[in-house]
Amino acid sequence: MKNLILASSSPRRKELLENLHISFEVSSSDVDESFDPGLTPGEIVMELSSRKAKAVGGENPDAFVVGADTVVVLEGNVLGKPKDRTEAFAMLKSLSGKTHSVFTGVSIIGPEIDKNFYVKTDVVFWELSDEEINAYIDTGEPFDKAGAYGIQGFGSVLVKEINGDYFSVVGLPVSKTVRELRNVGYFPSYS
Repeated sequence: MKNLILASSSPRRKELLENLHISFEVSSSDVDESFDPGLTPGEIVMELSSRKAKAVGGENPDAFVVGADTVVVLEGNVLGKPKDRTEAFAMLKSLSGKTHSVFTGVSIIGPEIDKNFYVKTDVVFWELSDEEINAYIDTGEPFDKAGAYGIQGFGSVLVKEINGDYFSVVGLPVSKTVRELRNVGYFPSYS
């Protein structure tokens, strides 16, 4: 069977695949993550996940390579990773008491394979006080996450409800990804 490579430095994506006991390698590359502001959120995450997968796939032409990218969208604005505490606070304050959407794009590259898809999940936040926001920022968790929060960690207390795929919000829609891998001819063994 051909190797499976996760083209991501995200420890969360790695952990999600490890939980399935699928044999895979991790290889990430530094790709340009800028995007055309005219793209829809779904197009943005598919474009960025494709860049990541193709960069790693170019060095591993016989492997199946999975790339992924996640963005948070609030009222039409794409929220990336905060640059500093002030930006993290502003993002979290803007999400407070509102519904936002999390888009995760996945690209699967392999011999004669170029498959792209995305999953959208709506997330509702509780009304957050400034004290709650500052306490969350103090954990250090917001700084490497789109929208300045991680649903799987301390950020779970910010979330009132979700409508969609929880794992997509974490960073990889596991079930759909495995099904798409099967559709393109990769059949993971769970060991």
